[in-house]
Amino acid sequence: MSFFGSIGSGRIAMDTVLVIAQTHAGKLDTSIAFTERFGEDKMEEIEKGSKGGSEERWKGAVDNLTEMTSNLDSLQKLLIKKAVFVDDETFSKASLTSEQARTIKVLEQRVETLERGLDAAISAAARARAEKRQAEAAQRAAELRAQEITRELENTTKVFELHMEELRAKQDEISKRDGDIKLLEAIIQTLGGKDPIL
Repeated sequence: MSFFGSIGSGRIAMDTVLVIAQTHAGKLDTSIAFTERFGEDKMEEIEKGSKGGSEERWKGAVDNLTEMTSNLDSLQKLLIKKAVFVDDETFSKASLTSEQARTIKVLEQRVETLERGLDAAISAAARARAEKRQAEAAQRAAELRAQEITRELENTTKVFELHMEELRAKQDEISKRDGDIKLLEAIIQTLGGKDPIL
């Protein structure tokens, strides 16, 4: 027999316990147990009816008990219609399964959160790699441009040096011809006795 629940009522001057149990035959067994809390003097007052207040309290208790009985009947009908009764082992397994399902649900939510975080981290890493590749490409382009400028400068320097050599060669040629001219002028002056050509 499996114990399902108990209800205590403070509306009457007794402890009332509702016990719903499943019998071996599979039917509900509903019982109401009363534990009297009145003293002997109070019981004598109720039995003798010596005080009107006691009779009123007793009438109220009976009314409450009648109402409770009606409520119990309604509850019993509802339980018969809606409730599913299982033994202790099945109930324990169902409770364990329910707890495991809640735990799995929490873990699934945690996994989903971690997956979203992982996706965000992967996306951020991909953006960082793309930015790095762009920066590296820009750096390589700048290095190539610097190399081109350096080669241009080197070529310009070489051309300048070649021009300087040509200028020096022409200057040397001019100086040599100027010397030849002066020599010829001196010879002409000596031979002709004329003034040197200015």
